[in-house]
Order: sequence, then C-alpha cells, then structure tokens
Amino acid sequence: MTIFDDLAAEQDRLEELLDGLDEAQWLSPSSAAGWTVADVVLHLAQSEEGVRASVSDAGHDLRPASGATVGEAMDRLVRAERTAPAEAFRRWREARRAAVAALRSADPRRPLGWVEAPLKPATLATTRLAEHWAHGLDIAGPLGLDFPDTDRLRHIAWLAHRTLPYALSLAGGGSSDVSCELTAPNGTDVWRYGPADAESSITGPAGAFCRVAAQRLAPEESGLRTSGPHGDTALKVLRTYAA
Repeated sequence: MTIFDDLAAEQDRLEELLDGLDEAQWLSPSSAAGWTVADVVLHLAQSEEGVRASVSDAGHDLRPASGATVGEAMDRLVRAERTAPAEAFRRWREARRAAVAALRSADPRRPLGWVEAPLKPATLATTRLAEHWAHGLDIAGPLGLDFPDTDRLRHIAWLAHRTLPYALSLAGGGSSDVSCELTAPNGTDVWRYGPADAESSITGPAGAFCRVAAQRLAPEESGLRTSGPHGDTALKVLRTYAA
C-alpha cells in the first residue's frame, strides 16, 4: 500500500468513529485545548482544503501572518468559521477525499507549498496522516472510545525521525545521528530508523514514540529509553512536523 492508501485508511477509521457520535459528544471538549470535537473536525477540514489548494497552485502560501504562531493562526481560523457539527463533518468528509485525490494525482517530484516548508506530495500525505492520527487521539481519549495503534504508525515514526537532525540543530546538538529501534503495535516487528552505528539512540514502543512526537505524551512518561550523548535531547525535541 502507498502512503496515500494509508492516509485514506486512517481517515476512514476516523470517519467511522465520528459517524457514531451523538450531538452531546460532538459538542464535548476534546484534548485539543479550547476545542470541542466539532472544532477539531473543522480544523481538519480547513487543513484538507489547504492541501487541495496547494496541489492546484504550487505557490499557495499557508504560512501564518507575521508574528503569529501556527497554533495561533489555526485557532483563529477555527473560531472564525465555527459551525454546527453536521456541517463540520460534511465539510471534512468532502475535503479529505478531494485532498487525497489531489495528492495522488500531483507530480511526485514537485514540492507543494505548506505551512512550515514546501513538501513533496508523499511527505505532505505523511504529515496529514500524522495529524489525523493525533487528532483522532484528541477525540477518542476524552470520549473513552477505542482507538488502537496500527502499523500506519510506521509513517509517523519515519516522519519524526526525519525531522530529528533539524530539531537537534536548533537545540544546539549539531547534526548528530540518532538511531531509533521501535517495537511495532503487533508487539513482534521492530522498525529501525537511522544508522545502526549511531552514537545516540531511542528505543521502545512505536506508539509511545509517536505520541511523544505528536506532543500527546511527555517524554519522561513514555517509557522510551535513550542512550548516547544526544539521546535525551533527541527525545525532548522529537516532533512530527516536516522541515
């Protein structure tokens, strides 16, 4: 399966979960600070509309206005367009299908304008999978709904590892290599990223690794193990946004 197939599968899972919610659940708080479940879905709809716009125009600029963080810009957009749960759900369902279709048809070599930096279609699809998964956690957790880890986490783990050199350089760690050895959700397979002879490493469950990267779990509570001169720093700066 391609990354586009896995993105669609992750969205299918979220759609099935959302389709079973009642009005009270839609309007209940999510784990995303200040947002209801409906707000989270609206945000995902807005983001997927941005994906489609980026594919149709490679110069499309989604960066926030000067002085605003990405989080602040996204929050303002949600507050400006808040709507009824049914409308947010409809808008997301339409946008997410259109966005996946656009990414599938895009030139795989041509970077697309995005929030932090231009991304090729496959990498942009990976960031979208990571965001849908993270916001799925934001929705399912407070509602006590089942949202098990799947092998699609391998894309999110890859993305988080890919950003480590940049994140470490910002943290003053230079361009040091860090290897990751992660146990897949099935408890048997092991996913490895980075050179085997790297001085520093992170090991443990892929689910914990991805939650730390998505800022849904504190590094010190993850149970992940680090080694080497930059292992601890790498775990602290782990993120899922691509740069």
